[in-house]
Amino acid sequence: MSVFIMEKSASYYSYSFQFRRRRFLGLVVASCSIGRCDDLVGQASVIDGDTLEIHGTRIRLWGIDAPETTQLCRGDDSLQYRCGSKAANDLDAFIDGRPVSCVPFSLDQYGRTVASCAVGDADLGEWLVRNGLDWPRYSRRRYEAAQRDAERAGRGIWSGSYVEPCYIGPAYGRMAARPTAQMTRTRIH
Repeated sequence: MSVFIMEKSASYYSYSFQFRRRRFLGLVVASCSIGRCDDLVGQASVIDGDTLEIHGTRIRLWGIDAPETTQLCRGDDSLQYRCGSKAANDLDAFIDGRPVSCVPFSLDQYGRTVASCAVGDADLGEWLVRNGLDWPRYSRRRYEAAQRDAERAGRGIWSGSYVEPCYIGPAYGRMAARPTAQMTRTRIH
Protein backbone atom coordinates (compact mmCIF):
# COMPACT_ATOMS: atom_id res chain seq x y z
CA MET A 1 0.00 0.00 0.00
CA SER A 2 2.77 2.48 0.84
CA VAL A 3 4.42 1.85 -2.54
CA PHE A 4 1.21 2.92 -4.27
CA ILE A 5 1.10 6.11 -2.21
CA MET A 6 4.73 6.90 -3.03
CA GLU A 7 4.09 6.40 -6.74
CA LYS A 8 1.03 8.60 -6.55
CA SER A 9 3.02 11.20 -4.67
CA ALA A 10 5.87 11.20 -7.23
CA SER A 11 3.44 11.48 -10.14
CA TYR A 12 1.61 14.28 -8.33
CA TYR A 13 4.83 16.29 -7.98
CA SER A 14 5.72 15.60 -11.62
CA TYR A 15 2.24 16.73 -12.66
CA SER A 16 2.49 19.78 -10.40
CA PHE A 17 5.84 20.81 -11.94
CA GLN A 18 4.51 20.29 -15.49
CA PHE A 19 1.43 22.32 -14.62
CA ARG A 20 3.56 25.18 -13.22
CA ARG A 21 5.77 25.11 -16.33
CA ARG A 22 2.75 25.25 -18.66
CA ARG A 23 1.16 28.02 -16.59
CA PHE A 24 4.44 30.01 -16.69
CA LEU A 25 4.84 29.61 -20.46
CA GLY A 26 1.17 30.54 -20.89
CA LEU A 27 1.75 33.72 -18.92
CA VAL A 28 4.82 34.55 -21.02
CA VAL A 29 2.88 34.05 -24.26
CA ALA A 30 -0.09 36.04 -22.90
CA SER A 31 2.10 38.92 -21.75
CA CYS A 32 3.91 38.95 -25.10
CA SER A 33 0.63 39.07 -26.98
CA ILE A 34 -0.41 42.23 -25.12
CA GLY A 35 3.00 43.85 -25.59
CA ARG A 36 4.60 43.22 -22.19
CA CYS A 37 7.55 41.06 -23.28
CA ASP A 38 9.92 43.68 -21.91
CA ASP A 39 9.56 42.08 -18.44
CA LEU A 40 12.79 40.17 -19.19
CA VAL A 41 14.68 43.17 -20.49
CA GLY A 42 16.56 45.49 -18.21
CA GLN A 43 19.57 45.97 -16.02
CA ALA A 44 20.78 42.60 -14.78
CA SER A 45 22.44 41.67 -11.53
CA VAL A 46 24.90 38.80 -11.89
CA ILE A 47 24.21 36.16 -9.24
CA ASP A 48 26.83 33.67 -10.40
CA GLY A 49 28.44 32.49 -13.63
CA ASP A 50 25.18 31.19 -15.11
CA THR A 51 22.45 33.07 -13.22
CA LEU A 52 21.17 36.63 -13.58
CA GLU A 53 18.38 38.59 -11.97
CA ILE A 54 16.25 41.11 -13.86
CA HIS A 55 13.37 42.93 -12.12
CA GLY A 56 13.39 40.36 -9.31
CA THR A 57 13.24 37.36 -11.69
CA ARG A 58 16.05 34.80 -11.36
CA ILE A 59 17.22 33.71 -14.80
CA ARG A 60 19.33 30.62 -15.44
CA LEU A 61 21.25 31.05 -18.69
CA TRP A 62 20.21 28.38 -21.17
CA GLY A 63 22.72 25.85 -22.43
CA ILE A 64 25.62 26.39 -20.03
CA ASP A 65 26.90 25.28 -16.66
CA ALA A 66 29.28 27.48 -14.69
CA PRO A 67 31.89 26.45 -12.14
CA GLU A 68 30.52 26.73 -8.61
CA THR A 69 31.20 30.12 -7.00
CA THR A 70 33.76 28.71 -4.56
CA GLN A 71 35.21 26.14 -6.96
CA LEU A 72 38.96 26.21 -7.31
CA CYS A 73 40.71 25.78 -10.65
CA ARG A 74 44.38 25.98 -11.58
CA GLY A 75 45.65 28.46 -14.13
CA ASP A 76 48.49 27.92 -16.60
CA ASP A 77 50.83 29.00 -13.79
CA SER A 78 49.45 26.11 -11.62
CA LEU A 79 48.18 28.57 -9.02
CA GLN A 80 44.64 28.05 -7.71
CA TYR A 81 41.94 30.63 -8.31
CA ARG A 82 38.17 30.70 -7.77
CA CYS A 83 37.00 30.03 -11.32
CA GLY A 84 33.29 30.36 -10.42
CA SER A 85 33.86 33.81 -8.99
CA LYS A 86 35.96 34.74 -12.01
CA ALA A 87 33.13 33.70 -14.36
CA ALA A 88 30.63 35.85 -12.43
CA ASN A 89 32.99 38.85 -12.22
CA ASP A 90 33.93 38.68 -15.91
CA LEU A 91 30.25 38.38 -16.90
CA ASP A 92 29.41 41.40 -14.76
CA ALA A 93 32.26 43.39 -16.35
CA PHE A 94 31.11 42.37 -19.85
CA ILE A 95 27.50 43.42 -19.20
CA ASP A 96 28.78 46.69 -17.65
CA GLY A 97 25.33 48.05 -16.82
CA ARG A 98 24.01 47.67 -20.36
CA PRO A 99 20.45 46.37 -20.81
CA VAL A 100 20.11 42.58 -21.02
CA SER A 101 17.31 40.99 -23.02
CA CYS A 102 16.22 37.41 -22.36
CA VAL A 103 13.99 35.00 -24.26
CA PRO A 104 12.50 32.50 -21.78
CA PHE A 105 12.27 28.79 -22.58
CA SER A 106 11.06 27.13 -19.38
CA LEU A 107 11.46 26.89 -15.62
CA ASP A 108 14.18 24.80 -14.01
CA GLN A 109 13.78 22.53 -11.00
CA TYR A 110 14.38 25.46 -8.64
CA GLY A 111 11.72 27.68 -10.23
CA ARG A 112 14.19 29.90 -12.08
CA THR A 113 13.38 31.05 -15.58
CA VAL A 114 15.64 29.32 -18.11
CA ALA A 115 16.36 31.78 -20.90
CA SER A 116 18.76 32.73 -23.65
CA CYS A 117 20.05 36.22 -22.86
CA ALA A 118 21.95 38.80 -24.84
CA VAL A 119 23.58 42.20 -24.51
CA GLY A 120 23.14 43.88 -27.86
CA ASP A 121 23.96 41.18 -30.40
CA ALA A 122 26.18 39.15 -28.02
CA ASP A 123 24.64 35.90 -26.71
CA LEU A 124 25.81 35.74 -23.08
CA GLY A 125 25.99 31.93 -23.06
CA GLU A 126 28.20 31.89 -26.14
CA TRP A 127 30.36 34.72 -24.77
CA LEU A 128 30.95 32.81 -21.52
CA VAL A 129 31.83 29.57 -23.33
CA ARG A 130 34.06 31.33 -25.91
CA ASN A 131 36.01 32.96 -23.08
CA GLY A 132 36.47 29.66 -21.27
CA LEU A 133 34.31 30.66 -18.31
CA ASP A 134 31.48 28.09 -18.61
CA TRP A 135 30.77 24.67 -20.11
CA PRO A 136 28.16 24.25 -22.85
CA ARG A 137 26.65 21.28 -21.02
CA TYR A 138 22.99 21.71 -22.05
CA SER A 139 23.30 23.61 -25.34
CA ARG A 140 22.60 20.72 -27.70
CA ARG A 141 25.86 21.57 -29.51
CA ARG A 142 24.89 25.21 -30.10
CA TYR A 143 28.09 26.42 -28.40
CA GLU A 144 30.33 23.58 -29.55
CA ALA A 145 32.41 25.78 -31.88
CA ALA A 146 32.84 28.39 -29.14
CA GLN A 147 34.10 25.71 -26.74
CA ARG A 148 36.60 24.37 -29.30
CA ASP A 149 37.82 27.92 -29.90
CA ALA A 150 38.32 28.49 -26.15
CA GLU A 151 40.10 25.13 -25.75
CA ARG A 152 42.47 25.76 -28.66
CA ALA A 153 43.30 29.26 -27.43
CA GLY A 154 43.70 28.09 -23.81
CA ARG A 155 41.28 30.70 -22.45
CA GLY A 156 39.77 30.61 -18.95
CA ILE A 157 39.37 27.12 -17.50
CA TRP A 158 41.13 25.68 -20.55
CA SER A 159 44.42 27.32 -19.51
CA GLY A 160 44.88 24.92 -16.61
CA SER A 161 42.88 22.24 -14.82
CA TYR A 162 39.46 21.99 -13.22
CA VAL A 163 36.75 19.61 -12.03
CA GLU A 164 33.50 19.82 -13.97
CA PRO A 165 30.55 21.15 -11.89
CA CYS A 166 28.48 17.99 -12.34
CA TYR A 167 31.06 16.20 -10.16
CA ILE A 168 30.80 18.82 -7.43
CA GLY A 169 27.77 18.87 -5.24
CA PRO A 170 26.37 18.36 -1.78
CA ALA A 171 27.90 14.88 -1.54
CA TYR A 172 31.36 16.41 -1.81
CA GLY A 173 30.69 19.46 0.37
CA ARG A 174 33.65 21.75 0.87
CA MET A 175 36.06 19.04 -0.24
CA ALA A 176 34.87 19.62 -3.80
CA ALA A 177 37.57 22.25 -4.20
CA ARG A 178 40.21 19.60 -3.41
CA PRO A 179 39.48 16.65 -5.70
CA THR A 180 40.49 13.18 -4.60
CA ALA A 181 43.30 11.36 -6.39
CA GLN A 182 40.76 9.24 -8.25
CA MET A 183 38.79 12.32 -9.39
CA THR A 184 42.00 14.05 -10.38
CA ARG A 185 43.01 11.22 -12.67
CA THR A 186 39.63 10.89 -14.32
CA ARG A 187 37.97 14.31 -14.28
CA ILE A 188 40.62 17.02 -14.28
CA HIS A 189 41.15 18.45 -17.75
